[in-house]
Amino acid sequence: MREIANFESRALEELYDRYSPMIYTLIKKIATDEKTAQKILVEVFVIVWRKIDKFDFTNGNVFGWIISLARNRAADQLRRDRAGSLTKSKYDDEYENYFIIPTFPNEMDSLDHKTATSLKPKMESALSKLTDTQKYVLHLAYYEAYTVDEIADKLNVPVETVRNKVMTALHNLRDFLSRE
Repeated sequence: MREIANFESRALEELYDRYSPMIYTLIKKIATDEKTAQKILVEVFVIVWRKIDKFDFTNGNVFGWIISLARNRAADQLRRDRAGSLTKSKYDDEYENYFIIPTFPNEMDSLDHKTATSLKPKMESALSKLTDTQKYVLHLAYYEAYTVDEIADKLNVPVETVRNKVMTALHNLRDFLSRE
């Protein structure tokens, strides 16, 4: 990341080679089609190149930062596609800095690619223990980029019910992960 900050294109190529397969898999789960997924993948690395100054070098969480960046960009595109021409926010640097570029608390543990890959079976096991409703609300929120209000509308339930379902699902997921 420091080499990218010095505009060394070779470093960006190396980052792309290392992370693009995983990022593309995530984007494809969110994006509506292959062409959009490919476009978003390229945009993610363009954003890395242009916004490297937004990366927290003291934390150094490259994996978490780039995965979150990809998820945020894909989710934003999905929301924009769903909105059509209705109330689309202007996509500019200020918008990108606020809604797309991830920020993490300083006390957050760093997660690297190798550790994340090793945790995959544990995460899948923990997810399998959630109820179908809990899985569904998390899916709507994370992969389909619905807000709590939109999920409530979609399911025709009160917003507070959705909040409770999401919070319960996240707490259960955390508890199941800690027991694995």
